[in-house]
Amino acid sequence: MEANSRNTGRLPAAFLTPGSSSFMDFLGEHSPELLPGNRALPVVKGTFEAPHGTTIVAVTFEGGVVIAGDRRATMGNMISQRDMEKVFPADEYSAVGIAGTAGLAVEMVKLFQLELEHFEKVEGAQLSLEGKANRLSTMIRGNLGMAMQGLAVVPLFAGYDVDRGRGRIFSYDVTGGRFEEQGFTATGSGSVFARGSLKKLYRDDLTQEQAVTLVVQALYDAADDDSATGGPDVARRIYPIVVVITDEGVHRLTGEQSSEVAHSVVQHRLEQPDGPRAALL
Repeated sequence: MEANSRNTGRLPAAFLTPGSSSFMDFLGEHSPELLPGNRALPVVKGTFEAPHGTTIVAVTFEGGVVIAGDRRATMGNMISQRDMEKVFPADEYSAVGIAGTAGLAVEMVKLFQLELEHFEKVEGAQLSLEGKANRLSTMIRGNLGMAMQGLAVVPLFAGYDVDRGRGRIFSYDVTGGRFEEQGFTATGSGSVFARGSLKKLYRDDLTQEQAVTLVVQALYDAADDDSATGGPDVARRIYPIVVVITDEGVHRLTGEQSSEVAHSVVQHRLEQPDGPRAALL
């Protein structure tokens, strides 16, 4: 059937048969070997090392949510990449930040983007924000076998809930457990330090500009104590990826905008190396 389809230029019957609105279900039924969690790992003697990405933070504010990530990827005690992209739009009103095994994480994000797009085309409507969070949870659970072998992926999901009119944040564990966070959270190797910074500075009445500054402050604090997290690299002009999500959709700060916030934070740290202690700015 596949040979005939190639000869005629027509799609196989499986692509034309009505079925589940989930692309993951479709792929699992017709080509399960293509799913990341179903791939066999080679036998490796000794320690297997792959690039890992850290750290991701998210903060809600009045009118939306901000999600941001540093740019460093590490492999063991070495820096494998200084300008890695770790925050990606999932669809019009949500974004996902990745921490863990970089290659698998990026592939999972691409599959998640395709899953949401497929659902929207088949059903003619978008999933609710909670539905999107649940779909991502299922994908993480499918990677559990690799996670048990040290190739874990632990993303952070944030979006604007059009039904509730506010930003929401969801964190995960390696088993696919999904947890809604209130106000702020962080994941990755520097998450302990970033979360401490967020806890110190977060307020319920943050403006969008203050929330953007806050996530950069938190990433700076994480980089200050965690060697796997990269701070603003002024010499190379490498700054955190910052994405703002409101009722107008997903907006990623330009390099110039991110640079301006990072330079402001660095300038204040010259006067207060440990950062602001009570109120943001």
